This record gives sequence, C-alpha cells and structure tokens, in this order.
Amino acid sequence: MTASERTAPTTDEQIEAYTIGAPRVLGSTVLLADYDPDWPAQFERERTAIRGALGDRALRVEHVGSTSVPGLAAKPVIDIILVVPDTTDEPAYVPALERAGYRLQIREPEWHQHRVFVKRFDDGDDTNVNLHVYQDGCVQGDRDLVFRDWLRSNDADRELYERTKRTLAARVWKYLQNYADAKTEVIEDIRSRAGEPAGRCARC
Repeated sequence: MTASERTAPTTDEQIEAYTIGAPRVLGSTVLLADYDPDWPAQFERERTAIRGALGDRALRVEHVGSTSVPGLAAKPVIDIILVVPDTTDEPAYVPALERAGYRLQIREPEWHQHRVFVKRFDDGDDTNVNLHVYQDGCVQGDRDLVFRDWLRSNDADRELYERTKRTLAARVWKYLQNYADAKTEVIEDIRSRAGEPAGRCARC
C-alpha cells in the first residue's frame, strides 16, 4: 500500500474481508530492490495503457510509492494512483481495466471507497503494478502525492525512510500488508514535516 493515514495495524479478518478471493500469504521477508532508473518509463507505459483503456474517465494518473522517488529502494512494483469520477460505479471502469490486463484485488468501501487492481508477471506483462483507485474529490491521493514530493526533495527523510524499510523488510511477515502497517510510525513522522491537504473527503 501507499502512504496513508491508517494508524492501527490491519487485522487478518480485515485483510480477508477486503481482498477479492483468498489473500496471498507472504510468509517470508520482503524483497527490496535498489532504485531502478527504468521505473519511471515503466510507469509511463502503464499510464498510456490506462488512459487508452478509460479515456476521459481517467481524471488523473500519477506515479506514487517508493518507485516514484529517485534513489529510493523499493519493492519492484509500480504504484499508481488513478482518479475516476466514482469508484462505486465499477461497470464504468472495471471491465476496461480488466481488458488492459489489470485484476481487481481489493475493495475497501469503508476506507475512501478505495479499490486496488494488480498486474503481475504471470499476467503476461513485464511490469508489476499496484493500481490504487480513488474517486474525484478524495483527498487521500493528494496526501500520497505530498508524501512522494517531500521524499523527492528531502534527503534526510528519504534516507530515514529507506533505513526503516530495509530493517522491516528483513523480518518475516504473514501478509505484505503487515509490513506496510509496520511502516506507519515513520510515515506519520515524515508526513508531520511534509504537511498534507487539509479537510476530509466529501464523498468517501
């Protein structure tokens, strides 16, 4: 997951509830790769595919997460934010994204009406992707962009974040979400310095 305001660890029951199908058990450490200068190009290919699939229904497509920060080690998965008019209107965008090689994996109606699609190597593509979908007017995507831009410009916090990630990645986790939750404290610490959009989502 991308940086968020979640403060409590996600329970196994919650992971099972919001995952479509059975959640994948990691049961191991987390692979972090050194920054790859090809990651931005991989994002651009996916942005072109997403816009081609959705047309003007794709209100915004942004590269986020650690692969969007030059010099930062990351899981080799491209995180993308997609903003659509209404995430609850799944017929308006889900079939088109599925035809483009994406699979709906997560549905979180109680958290910003957030959806996550995945594209993986076994889907026949060379770019692993997590596509985070928010609806127009949701501030969560803007918060992730502020976090991204702060890490791009602040060497000390980028290094702090990488040290934390490497320490946590060396531990064994049942689910990848458990690793993401363990980063919350340092993420919130960095966010307190970066600032974020004020207010709450009007629709989610």
